[in-house]
Amino acid sequence: MLEIFRTLSDQNRLRILSMLINGDMCVCEIEAGLKFTQSNASRHLIELKRTSILDSYKKAQWTYYTINKIFINDNQKLWEYIKEELKNLSTYEEDYRECLNFKTRGICGTENIH
Repeated sequence: MLEIFRTLSDQNRLRILSMLINGDMCVCEIEAGLKFTQSNASRHLIELKRTSILDSYKKAQWTYYTINKIFINDNQKLWEYIKEELKNLSTYEEDYRECLNFKTRGICGTENIH
């Protein structure tokens, strides 16, 4: 439990989660949409995955991130609270627009929203 709260105490990780509540995203969409460097995004994604909050999968050469279904199932009340509060982040609206822009432009080799 302590590791989960420690992981969630970082604003950049919360910003990543706030975008992933809207659906899976490729790492390049996360980097571009949130204006993170590759190393910064990777560091936060690794930490979210290490605590089993996120899961990932490969599609061709791209890595996609998703909210871990086991985390959601094991922490239902916490997840419902987090999901609602993430939309209240001061960066949420702008982050959402930016990420959607990159998602629809198909920067990961597709032309559609994933």
